[in-house]
Amino acid sequence: MIKDIRINNFKSWQELDLKLSPITGLFGPNSSGKSSLLQFLLMLKQTKETMDRSLALDFGSLKTYTNLGTFRDVIYSHDIEKALQWDIHWELVNELEIIDPLADRKSVLFKGGELSFSSSIALKNQQPTSEFIEYTFNDQKFSLKRRKSKPSSFSLKTEGNDDQFRFIRNQGRAWDIPGPIKSYAFPDQANTYFQNAGFLGDLVFSYEALMDRIFYLGPLRDYPKREYIWSGSSPWDVGPRGERVVDALLAAKARNELRSLGYRKKRKPFEEIIAYWLKELGLISEFKVLEIAEDSNLYKVQIRKDAHSAPVLITDVGFGLSQFLPVLVLLYYVPENSIVLLEQPEIHLHPAVQSGLADVIINAVMTRKIQVIVESHSEHLLRRLQRRVAEEEIQHTDISLYFSQSKSGTSTITPLELNLFGEISNWPKDFFGDEFGEVAATRKAGIRRKMNAQE
Repeated sequence: MIKDIRINNFKSWQELDLKLSPITGLFGPNSSGKSSLLQFLLMLKQTKETMDRSLALDFGSLKTYTNLGTFRDVIYSHDIEKALQWDIHWELVNELEIIDPLADRKSVLFKGGELSFSSSIALKNQQPTSEFIEYTFNDQKFSLKRRKSKPSSFSLKTEGNDDQFRFIRNQGRAWDIPGPIKSYAFPDQANTYFQNAGFLGDLVFSYEALMDRIFYLGPLRDYPKREYIWSGSSPWDVGPRGERVVDALLAAKARNELRSLGYRKKRKPFEEIIAYWLKELGLISEFKVLEIAEDSNLYKVQIRKDAHSAPVLITDVGFGLSQFLPVLVLLYYVPENSIVLLEQPEIHLHPAVQSGLADVIINAVMTRKIQVIVESHSEHLLRRLQRRVAEEEIQHTDISLYFSQSKSGTSTITPLELNLFGEISNWPKDFFGDEFGEVAATRKAGIRRKMNAQE
């Protein structure tokens, strides 16, 4: 789980400092910068996945998770003299131990369950370039920084609680160390030139594992189809547009995957869990994915609107169902300890289903140990989260809520103070519009029309 993230000079954010919880909600008006956190994490993920090791950051293309343009486009105020910096702190899935490679017997140098990473990217010779990277583990820092005296080379250093540990060079010429690989990895020469730097690869691997655990579903999702082709693939997720949702359903079914809705509740087949929620939220009565003909590899999504209606295809019912299905499947399909980014998951949903979406998120977080970061405009989703805190279904400390706004091209963010009674003590003015003002204006207009009618 990501615990904290700090970003400087990204898009409309000169500074962004967020503490994250199992559920983190980002709210605010349009163009206030709230989607930028999701875009930033997706940029880091696609940078990890790119095959180009010389690319400091992958700003994206039409085929990646996000397409941000160029360094000039993403840097705050489009000021290419600034550096893009960030720090991310997360919990490891398993405790990490670093063994002393120079000891005669097994000796643990450092161990812990949390890790932090910092990086800085600047524009050099019209190319985004890593200026430094730094990992902090067990209060010990391991960094690779550009030398001021010789800008073309870098220095590998460590500092922290263990003053006894230092990097030891192999005998021979003191070759210069090149800069980081991408924006997060130590170069191969760090391990070649030093006797005891091999463990740096473990830190990099932990960072890459974090990126692999991030999954994203965007606001624009594919239209439903009358038939789907499945050749036995097993996707990592449902796709950024939900385009692989049926593949995921069939893959989970083929693997006989089971899910539970809570403590001491019977584990059920994956498809039954999906059907349960669709029925619980009042969307449909029955849900099945069926092969159209034996060995055809063609499948249909068949539903019943209610117990007495005839079965129909998903294309023959309201559009909202097909838009909600990828959200639901993603939350229960991804591996445990995943980080799920949801951008406007409430689109095309009835207000009652938007409220129910909060219950789905809570259940998935609590039963599957996943983290959800949701960017939303839904008052109904937020109100249900507050209610469940008041009802003690979830602790208020497991939810972080933020309100972002923008003025003169600079975004700011306000943590919403959610207490154990589900109350927000610092509710922003006109958070979801002026509800009282709308009611008052409607009442005044109605009175005025009645008076005019009586004249």
